[in-house]
Amino acid sequence: MGRAAGLLAASEPVKDVPGAFAAALEERFASRPGDRFVVLLSGGSTAAACYDEVAGSESIDWSLVDLYLGDERVVPAEDPDANQRLVREHLVDKLARVGSFTPMPTELEPERCAAEYDAVLGGLLGRGGIDVIHLGLGPDGHTASLFPLAPSLEVDDRLCVATEDPNGRNAHRRLSVTYRLIDSARCALFTVSGAEKHEAVERLCEGENLPAGRVASAEVRWLVDRAAFKGGPT
Repeated sequence: MGRAAGLLAASEPVKDVPGAFAAALEERFASRPGDRFVVLLSGGSTAAACYDEVAGSESIDWSLVDLYLGDERVVPAEDPDANQRLVREHLVDKLARVGSFTPMPTELEPERCAAEYDAVLGGLLGRGGIDVIHLGLGPDGHTASLFPLAPSLEVDDRLCVATEDPNGRNAHRRLSVTYRLIDSARCALFTVSGAEKHEAVERLCEGENLPAGRVASAEVRWLVDRAAFKGGPT
C-alpha cells in the first residue's frame, strides 16, 4: 500500500469537507516558513465548495498568497470546463485582493503550454517552494490529471506535462503537474466527497496502485466525507 493510500485508510470521515479544507489552509498559512504562501489549486464541484468556504476566511492575508493550478483542460479561459474560470469565480473574484493568480496557459499547442508552465513552476521551486497543493480524487482513482495507465505517471524529468485520459472517461486534452512537482510540496491536501467516489476510496484503502495513492509529499492529508468512505448518505 502506498504511503498516501495508507494515510487514507487510517483517516476518519469528515462531516464538513469545505470547512475542514478552510481550517487546514488557515493552519498551513499560519505555519508557513516564509513571508509568501504558495498554493496550487484544483477543479471540480468539491473544490468549488472549498473555495467558496475559504474565500470568507479572516485568518489568511490573501495579499501574501500566490495561487497556481495543478491541472487544467486545454480549453479557452472562459470555457465552463476551465479550472481557471472556477478558481476565479469561486475564490479570486470574491477576494478584495490576492497576491497573484497564475493560471496554466491554454492558447497554444498543449506541449508548448506545458513547457511554459513547467518553467513557471521551476521558478517557484527555486524561490522557496510550494506550501500546499490541493488535490481531488476521480472515480477512476486519478488525481490532478494523472490518469490510470497514462504515460504521464512515469514522467520524472518534468514538472508539468501535456496529457489525456487513455481510458477515454475524461474529456479534453489536459495539462498536469507531475509527481515530481506534487511531492515537492510541503503539504498535499486531498478533498473527497460524495458516494460516487466510494469505489475509488475503497480501492485505495485496499492498497490498489491508483494514481492518487502514489502521492508522497512531506505531509499528505485526506479530508473525505462519510458518503465517500461508506458509499451512502452522510
